[in-house]
Amino acid sequence: MDVIEVANYYLNNKTTVRECAKHFGKSKSSIHNYLHLLLPKISPSLYKKVSVQAQLNFNKKHIRGGKATKEKYASLRASA
Repeated sequence: MDVIEVANYYLNNKTTVRECAKHFGKSKSSIHNYLHLLLPKISPSLYKKVSVQAQLNFNKKHIRGGKATKEKYASLRASA
């Protein structure tokens, strides 16, 4: 596994850092470091694309969190 492979997977599948980390069996910190610290040195053009996807994920983060919380409490109510 190399940094370019991780970046391409992240972009092609439009995943989050957590999903990407799970796919590669790495920690989310490692994937974050690959994408934001190492990638700019290896491929600045690919880094720009990754940055756009990362910003989109960041902008949607609160929506995913709220959805997860809603599902959690809905399942707790259903089982009670």
